[in-house]
Order: sequence, then C-alpha cells, then structure tokens
Amino acid sequence: MKIAVQLNLLPGDEPKDKAQWAKDHGVQGIELTVFAPGGLARMKREADEIGGLLPLCSVCGNLNTDGERGFDFLNPETAKRRKSIDGAKAILEFCGQIGAVGQIVPPIFGPPVVPDLSPMMTPLEIEEKLMIAACQEVGAVAAANKTLFMLEPLNRYEQHYLRRQSDGVRVIQAAGVPGIGLLSDFFHMHIEETNTPQTFRDIGKHTSHIHLADNTRMEPGTGDIDFPAAFKALKEIGFTGYMAYECAISGNTPAEKATNLAKSVKHLQDLITKA
Repeated sequence: MKIAVQLNLLPGDEPKDKAQWAKDHGVQGIELTVFAPGGLARMKREADEIGGLLPLCSVCGNLNTDGERGFDFLNPETAKRRKSIDGAKAILEFCGQIGAVGQIVPPIFGPPVVPDLSPMMTPLEIEEKLMIAACQEVGAVAAANKTLFMLEPLNRYEQHYLRRQSDGVRVIQAAGVPGIGLLSDFFHMHIEETNTPQTFRDIGKHTSHIHLADNTRMEPGTGDIDFPAAFKALKEIGFTGYMAYECAISGNTPAEKATNLAKSVKHLQDLITKA
C-alpha cells in the first residue's frame, strides 16, 4: 500500500515545491484534481513542473467539453451526457500519458434528474442503464490508454445513486468491459458501510484506488475510523495500490497544517507497517 496526497493539500507555493515536500516526508504519489480553474491545461502544466519527482497516481474529478464541472452522466439531456462522457475521455487520455491509475468520478451529485417512468421504469433503473452504457463507452478509451475510469460511491447526503461499494461493483460487473475500476473512500464508507474492513474483504478485488479521510473529513488520526483494522483487511486481500489523502487538513496556519499532515502521514506509515 502506497500513500499519496492531493497536490492542493501539500505545503508549498509551486507544484515542484509541493512534490519535493511530499517526497521528503515519505509520500509515494500525488493525486491531481481537475476542479480548480484551468482544468486539464493546468494539470498538464503541473505534471510538467513536477517532472519525475513522484508518480502522478490519479486524477480526481471530471470536466465536460465546455471546461465546466462534468457530472452529467445520468442527465436526461443527450447533449449534456455527451459533454461529460467526451470530457472524461480527454482526461483518461491524460491519465494514460502520465501513467496514472485512473480518473475518479462520482457519476452524479444530489437527487435524480431523469423522469420517473414508473411502473415501466424507475429513475434508478433508468440511471443504471445510462451508467452502464457510459462505462462501456469510456471503458474502451481507458483500456486503450492503460488506465481506469474509477466510479466513486458517495454517502447519502451527497449522492443518491451509488452509495455503497457493492453498488459500484454491480455497475462494473454489468458493464462487463475492461477499463472500469472502483474508488473506495474511507469517509463515505464510514457512513454507508456497516463494517469497512469486511467490505474490503468482500469487494476489495474491485478496489483500484482509495481515498483517505477520517470521519471528521480531516486527515486520518483526527477521528475514530479504525484504520488499523481496515489496513489489515487490505493486506489480506493483497491490495498494493495508492491511498490518497482527500480531506481537509487541521490547523489554523500553513505551518500548523504542514505539521499535522506530516504527523498523519507518519501515523499511517506506521499502521501500514504493523498491518
């Protein structure tokens, strides 16, 4: 298991400074985020500036072809779905260029936007068909670029469709194509799963990448998630991939945040060694 941190969470002013701090503190990979201004062009500049200091392990988020947040995979409007799907294809090509595990995408935020056609078809049934079709299309692009389109289940307060890890596995299996993976996020799992370690044992072979946050949604070690038990389960199933910090970092000043992040990384390194 390898620890990664999202670039925006790392101390420093420039991408290379951030990457150097990460390397100096035993971080093994960097996750880029596509949400900030500049999108894909900005990420390409960040990748160039970081160079080979650390692997760029993943990209979190999606932009549509208009350069806007692109989470319309389950939208009733064909044009909106197309913009999100084509936006994801461009990011997957970038993931292939930097050797990333893949792109992390929650397919929708909030409630359904498709119509309720009951008794013929419920919104969830419609969404399932749309998601499977989208996965089959983007999966081919991901596979061709030797990367993954990774579905992220979120908690019930953010997403109605994919909430548990088994929901993501169901879509992956129904799509039946290479290039589709699963993102497992400790924070969301802490809300939706009844037993996170057992969930990893049950579905862990599908987990391609992990997001780290405590139940506080701050850095691991600030809450009550049982990371030792979860890491033990991950070791049992043979998970050797990246686990990236995606959370707030506690502290009131940049110096405090840097100290707390370093402390948390060291804490997890020790837990991984003991697992």
